[in-house]
Amino acid sequence: MLDEKRCSRYAVIMITPAQSRAARALLDWSQEDLAKAAHLGLSTIRDFEKGRRVPTHNNLRGIRLALEEAGVEMGLENSSVALRSER
Repeated sequence: MLDEKRCSRYAVIMITPAQSRAARALLDWSQEDLAKAAHLGLSTIRDFEKGRRVPTHNNLRGIRLALEEAGVEMGLENSSVALRSER
């Protein structure tokens, strides 16, 4: 069983397939665009977004970081996804 500290670390990186699809839509990215930005294979993105498999921790982190670096903000509560506003 994972201890509380390790669980909270994983929760921060977590991204759902729905968040990934929504974030790509906001950025007008294809699955191929995300795969390239995250340095992952297209099948990893495709299978994740279709719910066929859960990527490794590092791959989930790569997906989330690629989207965040492109300007997407992801909320921990209610799985929200939004474009970061320019200031």
